[in-house]
Amino acid sequence: MPHNFARRFVFTVGVLVAASALLSACSRQEAPPEPVRAVKVVAVGELAQQQTALYAGEVRARVESRLGFRVGGKLTQRVVDTGQRVSAGQLLAAIDPQDYQLSAQAAQAQLLAAQTQRDVTMADYRRYESLRGQGFISGAELERREASLKAAEAALVQARSQSQAQSNQVGYARLQATAAGVVTALEAEVGQVLAAGQPVVRLAHDGPRDAVFNVPEQAIQAFKVGMPMQAQFTGSSDTLKGLVREVGASADPVTRTFTVKLALQASERLPLGATVNVLVPSQLAVATQAIELPTSALRQEGEGTAVWVLDEASMTVQLQKVTLGPVQAQQVTVATGLKPGQKVVVAGVHVLTPGQKVTLYKPAGDVK
Repeated sequence: MPHNFARRFVFTVGVLVAASALLSACSRQEAPPEPVRAVKVVAVGELAQQQTALYAGEVRARVESRLGFRVGGKLTQRVVDTGQRVSAGQLLAAIDPQDYQLSAQAAQAQLLAAQTQRDVTMADYRRYESLRGQGFISGAELERREASLKAAEAALVQARSQSQAQSNQVGYARLQATAAGVVTALEAEVGQVLAAGQPVVRLAHDGPRDAVFNVPEQAIQAFKVGMPMQAQFTGSSDTLKGLVREVGASADPVTRTFTVKLALQASERLPLGATVNVLVPSQLAVATQAIELPTSALRQEGEGTAVWVLDEASMTVQLQKVTLGPVQAQQVTVATGLKPGQKVVVAGVHVLTPGQKVTLYKPAGDVK
């Protein structure tokens, strides 16, 4: 009897659990449908824009040299720093001269030996010349002595040249400024082993200055050598007159721009590296087509920027990546990613999801 009671009890509990689960499933409500968002859109179109009549440039020295040692060695001394003004002939750096000093001493010893040999050969020749005058030796013997003297003199010339070359090597172990100017960069550190000709110091020579700026490829044809232009320091109304001195022959492979150098007049005292705005004559400005959007339409997607584009057929929105141009106030220029006629959401962009149903926002009181 107790065994049958236990079985009935287990069966009853199971039925109650199943019924409870069934009632719970029946009472579960379905997730509410995603709301239809009201969005504000604008139809994008191309606007004719006048490209800026200013180019940002930098003041640079007309002549800038990268100075290095004419011989290789270990850099043991550097006596200048970036921004320091130097005079012509001033010591800039030095390498270990010990090996070159030893070579110079060896060359000097060879020079003394060659000079001694020449003196001995010359004395021998003069003695045989006297004997030939007395008829004690033949002319052929005198000619042999003369040939020995010429060989000794040639060896002396060679030894003298080698000695001078080795002495020059010792002098090349000291790097001196070739002209007065300003040190703009240091390209080697003390203790570094340098090859001959490896740059150590970059020196901007005193003298004329250039305003160097970059021009896009669609506008470079308008710039000609000798063209008068003006430049202004950033934050100043003072203008500097100049002439275009050089127009780049090829575009930069990365930026696709051409370098233009404007020779500034009376510019010897202009600070190197100063930023200037080059004023482009109005006839050189380039008209371009651009798409503009309010900044409220932009959404950050990873490392890029995107906007929501409306599909009018299904009334849904999809993300479209774009690249941006200049930003002015609350407007931004879209360089790529959109086509004229597309409708872009400009309000509520942060609450939308791809493929979401939307409806067009209508202001209160707007009845059609």
